[in-house]
Amino acid sequence: MRIALLSYRSKPHCGGQGVYVRYLSRGLVELGHEVEVFSGQPYPEDLDPRVRLTKVPSLDLYREPDPFRTPRPSEIRDLIDVRELATMWTAGFPEPQTFSLRMARILAERIGDFDVVHDNQCLGYGLLDIAAAGMPVVATVHHPITRDRTLDLAAAKWWRKPAVVRWYGFLRMQRKVAQRLPHLLTVSSTSARDIATDFDVRPEQLDVVPLGVDTELFRPGAAQRKRGRIVAIASADVPLKGVGNLLAAVSKLRIEHDVELQLVTKLEPNGPTRKLIDELGIGDIVHTSSGLSDEALAELITSAEIACIPSLYEGFSLPAVEFMASGTALVASRAGAIPEVVGTDGEAALLVPPGDVEALMKVIGELLESPERVAALGAAGRARAVERFSWSSVAAQTAAVYEAAIAAVKEAGR
Repeated sequence: MRIALLSYRSKPHCGGQGVYVRYLSRGLVELGHEVEVFSGQPYPEDLDPRVRLTKVPSLDLYREPDPFRTPRPSEIRDLIDVRELATMWTAGFPEPQTFSLRMARILAERIGDFDVVHDNQCLGYGLLDIAAAGMPVVATVHHPITRDRTLDLAAAKWWRKPAVVRWYGFLRMQRKVAQRLPHLLTVSSTSARDIATDFDVRPEQLDVVPLGVDTELFRPGAAQRKRGRIVAIASADVPLKGVGNLLAAVSKLRIEHDVELQLVTKLEPNGPTRKLIDELGIGDIVHTSSGLSDEALAELITSAEIACIPSLYEGFSLPAVEFMASGTALVASRAGAIPEVVGTDGEAALLVPPGDVEALMKVIGELLESPERVAALGAAGRARAVERFSWSSVAAQTAAVYEAAIAAVKEAGR
């Protein structure tokens, strides 16, 4: 098959979209398919050399180090750019819609080049134009962003709530588009139920294909793990990830334990997480990093004694699979799809109620005092990851959904 894989942004490190695009595209070409990735900024890195990358430039309004920038007039190329800028100026998030409109324009001139179009989490109106042109369209929804909106609203001060509602205005579009696309992919049965409820789509529109992990890259290391080191990964500094709860637990653990937290995320200099670290007085034992290469991330994970996922909701949790594959003992919230990914029997991971700082502190503290339990959890996690999650399997299952979408379009055209 000739596959157009669309990703409105493909954050290379510590971001599920970039990881998904990189490994799924590689798995598909290894099955003999042709894949062309179309991406807005930030562009994917380290794609398989057999995968073609076509860059779809936006105004890149959220780039570092000048997010929410005002572009020069000479940067405005067309009405889509005007729409992108106007939406940002009115506190909305334009990228899903404007990327999809750019892709509809590009693919209108290349309609014969592809057998199927696969969108990654954009769900913009342009996808309906692509489908109307007769191209089979499959869309991946990792989880409904409605869950992010609910938690962000709950955490926001009263005067910020209107801005939060406006930022998530694109959800109305995503809901409408999801309802009209007959082939949706998601990564867990938990996420499928939430998408069906929040987006009001039919269960038969949804196919569940889990994410995978590179079990050769993420594997137990030969070096001895550092006693008391805890590692956590957050793709964004938002309430959904529950980092504040982990920081509170660590501040209490340090009273009786020699601990350090390696937090892989990008923190805003004056953001709430940085302020909380200062308020708790734990800056000496909390170390943050971002932009790590896959190899550096894998090395960091295998250096830790314990991994933690304190999220309040996850549609899948790729870090959970990476932690398990690395043989790192895992403590995670019983939230969203996490129990589905790590299991509920307590063999591969220990689960705590989401948002419960005391429970999180207690379980991590008990593990710090039981090296045997740490080793057993790590070994069981590794076995689960190898058995259940591989990118070759993900690619094969995804290709089967493509074939169904292609067949449906052909049948409708008869």
